[in-house]
Amino acid sequence: MQNSKSSLSALTLGAIGVVYGDIGTSVLYSVKEVFGSGHVPFTPANVYGVLSVLFWTLTIIVSLKYVVLVLRADNNGEGGLVAMLALASQTVKDKPRLSSTLFLVGMFGTSLFYGDGVITPAISVLSAVEGLEVISPHFTKAVIPLTLIILFLLFWVQKRGTAGIGKFFGPITATWFVCIALLGVHQIMGHPEILAGLSPHYAVRFIWNNPGTSFIILGAVVLCVTGAEALYADLGHFGKKPIRLAWFSIAMPALTLNYFGQGALLLANPEAVKNPFFMMAPAWALLPLVIMATMATVIASQALITGAFSVTRQVIQLGYFPRFEVRHTSVKEMGQIYMPLVNWGLFVAIALAVLLFRNSGNLAAAYGIAVTLDMLITTMLTFFVIRYRWNYPLALCLLATGFFFVVDLAFFASNLLKLLEGGWFPLLIGGTVFTLMMTWRKGRELLHQRLQADALDLRQFLESTWRHPPTRVPGTAVFLSGEPGTVPHALLHNLKHNKVLHERNLFVTVRNHEVPWVGLDKRVQAEALGGDCWEVTINYGFKNEPDVPAALAQLRTQGCSLDAMSTSYFLSRDLIIPRMNNSMAHWREKLFAQMHKNASRVSDFLHLPSNSVVELGSKIEL
Repeated sequence: MQNSKSSLSALTLGAIGVVYGDIGTSVLYSVKEVFGSGHVPFTPANVYGVLSVLFWTLTIIVSLKYVVLVLRADNNGEGGLVAMLALASQTVKDKPRLSSTLFLVGMFGTSLFYGDGVITPAISVLSAVEGLEVISPHFTKAVIPLTLIILFLLFWVQKRGTAGIGKFFGPITATWFVCIALLGVHQIMGHPEILAGLSPHYAVRFIWNNPGTSFIILGAVVLCVTGAEALYADLGHFGKKPIRLAWFSIAMPALTLNYFGQGALLLANPEAVKNPFFMMAPAWALLPLVIMATMATVIASQALITGAFSVTRQVIQLGYFPRFEVRHTSVKEMGQIYMPLVNWGLFVAIALAVLLFRNSGNLAAAYGIAVTLDMLITTMLTFFVIRYRWNYPLALCLLATGFFFVVDLAFFASNLLKLLEGGWFPLLIGGTVFTLMMTWRKGRELLHQRLQADALDLRQFLESTWRHPPTRVPGTAVFLSGEPGTVPHALLHNLKHNKVLHERNLFVTVRNHEVPWVGLDKRVQAEALGGDCWEVTINYGFKNEPDVPAALAQLRTQGCSLDAMSTSYFLSRDLIIPRMNNSMAHWREKLFAQMHKNASRVSDFLHLPSNSVVELGSKIEL
């Protein structure tokens, strides 16, 4: 019992650092942007109304939708949009057209993650560093250079892994929540009447009296739920109970106290509206608060970067991205990975956002469209899960998800007003990623069709080979094939040029499934073809770590033992030549060919020993 409590405490502390780091730093800019937009007249009644809207936005979107409802939709213990997508598409797999549509919508939502992932670190770190301007206007010119330096150092240390610094995330973020709660309490003690804003009637009255203004400011109000998607995405790391406990016991109370503390400050000093968070602190605490805020935003950004690595690997295993270089930064945790291309691609995009928008106010105008569209997609996928997987009554499903859909739609519609002010930026990034995903997927389908048209049946080929057997050489040959039952090109090249066949031959196909995990008991399936030849299928979920040699080691239980020292792996590397045809636009053909050319070797992704891989090429017109 004591160990269980200790484990729960540790997981809760970890959830505070990883899950709530992003939403915990939203206090830096949310209230400032709502009143700084110029749409809300500064009156005590409006202060009460805006605070009530912020509080009930947190309650409805985070507490009710994500913490209570969406966290229940786990896919074998895993969460996130990719896991939800796999879960929803499986529930309607008997309806292929609907399943395909859901998968397309879900992948578009996944691509928007990258757009949101660029804006969030930029606005968080920039907002923290802007606290220097409160100390002295002389620091204004240093804000952008210092922000870029901090971001560069953050991305530079990624190659070292997060295992060493990750253990500090929880305590630092917990300290941050304590600090913002104390700041709020200090201000509330001067104006305790501000807590009346907890009543929903203040929000209703504000919206009723200012319907147009309320709709417009929803684009700024949504800033208070930055990082809400992380609640679901990190389900597999911490579990439901620690995430819920961390939210209701620490994160939400601290955020509420700070928001109402900022409201109390505004009642006493309306001029504090230019930066109410930092002006809550006494002069002596400003510099420590800026340092603490910067640390908190760096941690929030770190969680997002790690999430980008994880999501990219999942998308790769689902077949929507080429295989990028993956470096493992921990010998104990397989989830600790570093992807250089993703890492520096994110940094360039984030640095561009900082230089393009210049301050957190301008970045706030760019934030919202991508994340609210993601929220809409999550709500839509949730309907299919609770209706077709949990078999809840249709009326209940429509009532539950319909309410959240209307709320999400209102926020999304409001954020569309910011499209020309900067909202185009995350959409451009998300659209670019989505185009790359669809191009890669379509190109692989066309390539598969082209290869299948010329494919030879493996069993018939082996039977004909045994009639005039080639010279057999000692050792084991592993031929990786994209489709079971067909002759790999590498085998044909080997027979043509070397005129030999190994004494044992494995024809291996790696299958990635739309589930997070595939257990070891279902990992490898093997079938004897005669002549000491085996057809092998290796199964992985999108959260599994592909490791072909480790998987093949399991074959010893099926009567096929391998000697690692005498095993050779054969891959076929095809040269893609784009040409005009009716199946894909020429520019997309060229894009696919370039992506195929620049992709990392399959051996890196599947943990194949690089010194035993033979790469053979053949020209294929797409």
